[in-house]
Amino acid sequence: MTSSASPTTVAPGHGRWAPLLAVCLGTFMLLLDVSIVNVALPDMATALDASFTGLQWVVDAYALALAALLLLVGSIADAVGRRRTYLVGLAVFVAASLVCGIAPSVGLLVAARFVQGAGAAAMLATTIALLNTAYHGRDLGTAFGIWGATSGAAVAAGPIMGGLLTQGLPWRWIFFVNIPIGLATIVMARRTLSESRLPQRPRIDWAGGGAFTLAAAALTFALVRVAEEGWGSGQTLGALAVCVAALGAFVAVERRVAEPMLDLAMLRRRSFVLVLIAAALLSISAFAGLIYVSIWLQTVLDLGAISAGLVTLPLSGIAFFVAGGLGRMLHGASPRWTVGGGLAIIGVGDLLMLGLDGSSGWAAVLPGLAVIGVGAGIAIPTVVAAAMAAVPRERGGMAAGAVNTGRQLGFAAGIGMLGSIFSARVDALLPGGAEIAHAVTSGGSAAVLAAAPAGSRATLDAAIHSAVGGALGTTFLVAGVLGVIGGAVVALLLREPAAERAAEPVGEGVGARA
Repeated sequence: MTSSASPTTVAPGHGRWAPLLAVCLGTFMLLLDVSIVNVALPDMATALDASFTGLQWVVDAYALALAALLLLVGSIADAVGRRRTYLVGLAVFVAASLVCGIAPSVGLLVAARFVQGAGAAAMLATTIALLNTAYHGRDLGTAFGIWGATSGAAVAAGPIMGGLLTQGLPWRWIFFVNIPIGLATIVMARRTLSESRLPQRPRIDWAGGGAFTLAAAALTFALVRVAEEGWGSGQTLGALAVCVAALGAFVAVERRVAEPMLDLAMLRRRSFVLVLIAAALLSISAFAGLIYVSIWLQTVLDLGAISAGLVTLPLSGIAFFVAGGLGRMLHGASPRWTVGGGLAIIGVGDLLMLGLDGSSGWAAVLPGLAVIGVGAGIAIPTVVAAAMAAVPRERGGMAAGAVNTGRQLGFAAGIGMLGSIFSARVDALLPGGAEIAHAVTSGGSAAVLAAAPAGSRATLDAAIHSAVGGALGTTFLVAGVLGVIGGAVVALLLREPAAERAAEPVGEGVGARA
């Protein structure tokens, strides 16, 4: 039976939960691909002769496309239809997964990952609206609960599924597995999802979307390249200049366009800006360093892919259970303490890994990862609600899209920023020159040891353990400081929703990112 409040809208001839399954399958795939590649990075480095920067881009290209295109694709979906956009996103995601799986070079793999991220953005931007169309009343609450659990399960399952696939099959299967699931989801979505769009077709903010995408890409490029080029290089400074110019163009466009992708008046609200910053810092502090942990576990400590996935499982697993177990208890709690407190706890978890050194084994990171999981489980479910509470109700959908963009962009930028710190510390701590340090950070420790004279291998192996362990400690120091300071600032300065709503009204325009 459907809820008495309002009937559930389902395509004729299908069960009432079939639309939910079609949405959850797509959500599971797109979120799984954020983290599933981490444990496969060493194998990719060997097979494709990828550099440290190349490995960063394999992860970052997907996150960047997802972040930079989310608001623009949301605008497109409002105009052309959410179901149509979701189906196109699924098709793009499946096709790009095939190209990722057969890519003969790291350059093509990175390009395909960007296209895959674009498909994921189209899927993620439409899921909430599709559920709002398909369900009402109690059914809608149930659907959102299952969708949220699916999102958490995807994050938790990423390292384990990646380990299982790469331990028994070539790394390319982490992408091939998307193809049958994606095709089945396309068939199910075509049959069960109903179309929805805004009553009056809005104008798509192409200029604003293009400027924001260019700014995000230029910033991420600068942060990734700085590990090899340095802050004073022409590439880094040029990319930063492009970022600043593109941001200026974005602001100019959004001020003048009739239906902006992002209403800049929302940025006059202190609470909204603080939540956006907190969302970015959350991703940096909690997740951006995990790819370097994976490299350390597999190429320095010689753990298998499944074992490496199990080591990082406490973070995502505990976050999943904390979010589910404390969700009702934290409902209605001040975002000052849920968002700010959760971010500070994440920072404390990072700081617990300060003591990593040459003698550290895999168990040394477990306490820190567990504490990070607790903080993430508290903050992640409440950060979107905090953003929506900080703006007028008609801007709630836009605020949700903006904070999700902030989270993904923080992840993309954090990989570059923390990667430059990790790489620089390995170079500083490891004797033998930059070439050896670069090979080690790229997952080539085994090759470095094999090429060394037999009599010096034990000494070199100890040096690699010490350098990479110390570099990880420094990396998590920076992440921890960002988390603790960010959490404290949010707890001190974030206004209560009621007080924020009493502030100056947000400007006119269409509200819209559901």
